[in-house]
Amino acid sequence: MDALSVFAGTPAWAAVIGVLLVLFVLGFTGAPAWAWALAGLVALVGFGAPVWLVVAFAALSAVFVVKPIRRVLSGGVMSLMEKLQFLPVISETEQEAIDAGTVWVEGELFSGKPDGKRLLAQPYAGLTEEEQAFLDGPVEELCQMVDDWEVWQRRDLPEAVWQKLKDEKFFGLIVPKAYGGHGFSPSLNSAVVAKAASVSSTLGITVMVPNSLGPAELLAHFGTDAQKDHWLPKLATGEAIPSFALTEPGAGSDAGAISSRGVVFERDGELYLKLNWRKRYITLAAISDVLGLAFKLEDPDELLGKGQHLGITCALVPTDTEGVVLGKRHDPLGVPFWNCPTEGHDVVVKLEDAVIGGTAGCGRGWRMLMQSLAAGRGISLPASATAGVQQAARVAGAHALIRKQFGLSIGKFEGIEEPLARIGGWAYTMEAARRYTNGGLDQGAAPAVVTAMMKYNTTELFRKAVNDAMDILGGNAISRGPRNPIASAYIGLPVSITVEGANILTRTLMIFGQGAIRCHPYALKEMQALMAHDVKAFDSAFWPHIGHVVRNAFRAVGLSVTRGLLAGSPVSGPAAPYWRKMAWSSATFAFLADVAMGTLGGDLKRKEKLTGRFADIFSWMYLGTAVLRRFEAEGQRKEDRAFMEWSMQYAFAQIQDAFDGLFANLQVPGATWLFRGPIAAWSRINRIAALPSDRTGHKVAAALQMPGEQRDRITPTVFTTLDPDHTLGRFEHAMRLCYEAEAVVIKVKDAIKRRKLPKQHPATLIPQAVEAGVITREEAELLQRAEDARNDAIQVDAFDNEDYFASAVDPAQVTPDTSEVGAVTIEGDGATAAVGFGDAATVNAGATAWAGAVEPEDPAAEETA
Repeated sequence: MDALSVFAGTPAWAAVIGVLLVLFVLGFTGAPAWAWALAGLVALVGFGAPVWLVVAFAALSAVFVVKPIRRVLSGGVMSLMEKLQFLPVISETEQEAIDAGTVWVEGELFSGKPDGKRLLAQPYAGLTEEEQAFLDGPVEELCQMVDDWEVWQRRDLPEAVWQKLKDEKFFGLIVPKAYGGHGFSPSLNSAVVAKAASVSSTLGITVMVPNSLGPAELLAHFGTDAQKDHWLPKLATGEAIPSFALTEPGAGSDAGAISSRGVVFERDGELYLKLNWRKRYITLAAISDVLGLAFKLEDPDELLGKGQHLGITCALVPTDTEGVVLGKRHDPLGVPFWNCPTEGHDVVVKLEDAVIGGTAGCGRGWRMLMQSLAAGRGISLPASATAGVQQAARVAGAHALIRKQFGLSIGKFEGIEEPLARIGGWAYTMEAARRYTNGGLDQGAAPAVVTAMMKYNTTELFRKAVNDAMDILGGNAISRGPRNPIASAYIGLPVSITVEGANILTRTLMIFGQGAIRCHPYALKEMQALMAHDVKAFDSAFWPHIGHVVRNAFRAVGLSVTRGLLAGSPVSGPAAPYWRKMAWSSATFAFLADVAMGTLGGDLKRKEKLTGRFADIFSWMYLGTAVLRRFEAEGQRKEDRAFMEWSMQYAFAQIQDAFDGLFANLQVPGATWLFRGPIAAWSRINRIAALPSDRTGHKVAAALQMPGEQRDRITPTVFTTLDPDHTLGRFEHAMRLCYEAEAVVIKVKDAIKRRKLPKQHPATLIPQAVEAGVITREEAELLQRAEDARNDAIQVDAFDNEDYFASAVDPAQVTPDTSEVGAVTIEGDGATAAVGFGDAATVNAGATAWAGAVEPEDPAAEETA
């Protein structure tokens, strides 16, 4: 073979480097097996390898390149995986959760080689003229009607607000127009919930629940024509208030453990159901007219011909049906929305009328719920959380300008700037993600993994942002009363953490657990092939999967060494480096995900600390993508560059922290030392990003302290007013006046420095400043109005002792009722669900739940300056 050596005249080092470069290009680009085989043959021949080695290599290559031969090997691999029980055990309910929804842009991020052009081409959602008119009209009017302090004192929305909700069909936002509803898009649904929640969490919850998972949503997609005709017009107009009952004492996140039962029986030639249930945490239940119920359906006489145990089923039960028990409510941290338990004792309903979808819907309830949640989880709670962060940004920014210490607005202190910048950066990120997600939902996507990311991350950021705002406002955030703009959000935010899938489980089980199966290009295909024992299908998925791993290993190394420079960017300008870092992050994430799945197999499901870190990386890649899409959609505004850069640097810092955690804890047989040693050290030295710089944070914080178009654009979803008698308007009014008067204050301070005025607080020198010609009378009037507004805004509520104790009640009069229903037993299969509150609540009897309510007009609710 020496005569065939084509590298004979080439220095050995150059030939080796040349071959390595070719191999790197093949690996980086994901070249097919035949290209590797050809390159290997050329290298062997080029280096003058002996004939036997060339022949052996060609024979070995044929095993992987020629499909009929390769399938023999695939069959052996498949048998070995089956013997090792490599697949995780997946229950029927988990399988339906995995199958629910669609894969959207998250598939690109999981691939290791995201298509930036596709990510950028996704619609950045807007509203139609009709939707914008509804938002500017009825929604704005509704928000003006609600005083959150009054709601908390009364423990309910005013009757006029309930009537407005019905008259303007707020409960029919998602009901099709053909049935008398609005038929609005997810984007408008999100916008309405956001604006309502920014005024009052109780109002936001009351609006969101009928337009989220519940009777209207389920009927619109799965109901019979007769069910739609009967219920949807009533739901649209509020004639029938809906609720949906899933969670039970023994079945929260583990919804497969539902103990509620429905038994099929025959009467007069027709099929009926006898239902028994005990549910809790059901919003609007006590005032609902129709109860959506999830239960396990039993058919002991097999009247339906589908077996005796049909599984989870959903039905509609009019609440005036005999045996339905209502009239109690929980007290969720004092937040006065209707959250209630309900029971049913031998409730009899006609099967065809009650079961959603009629007879065909029997046993299909879990699939209905999962498909509905796949989209719905990304709308309501992300909207309310996003609005909460934006309102925190406005209130904290206003307070930072208004409040002075040592003669300076506290916003000029770096200790205040730091948390204020975080709030501003999160507000920008969350609004970008809200709009980006809604754009996909508007187009018909139902990305279950993305919506789980949205629910988890927006509510967690909401929690952090409110804590930061509490620190900035200090005592003004502590003293409850009609002047406090943030206490109710601080008190009630754990509710959003817990509902629609508790955040702990959402992070550790759903985002990556479900994402690793649904979003991976080959994992689900391999699982299906293994379960079906289909060698051909397994062969078509397994070997491309191996190529996928190899490609991502090369990409992860190459992009790490070049800090992303080998990746392309769909844009030019300041966002381009972040698109390249996104490709770097995706390649590393995809490779490590395959390493974890390959080494841990089914045990990965139980390694929740690892899956939580993978979920963090996956989530922040998505949030970062949304930020980049927003920056482009809004025209790469120069003034918004600091917000974009802060958001991206923060996102990549979270990704880096999660990678560090994986390198320190991932156990790979024979290679653990490599990940914990050299790779971890290299990652720390060559970090994807650090937290945003102080300079960038300063720009973000400064923008929130400046009234005007940019501040409004950064916080577009919230209700705003300049009414100084409104809790929120008081801060906005004072901020605007203080900002306008700042130039006048500078004139007075300059005169003090030049000794034209005595050394005193500028507000005490207004008459002297006018007399000395330092400022005009108009400027003096502006300064005085600003100081009056500032002084008013920083006041807190105080109550006379007698008035304060007027709202007190005797605990003996409001003893919680936690009685059990003895006939209901608890059993289940351990499936993972997506809806549930938690495990503890206080149940108050209907009458005693109102014992602590007071009239806001009473002295107990008056502010004293």
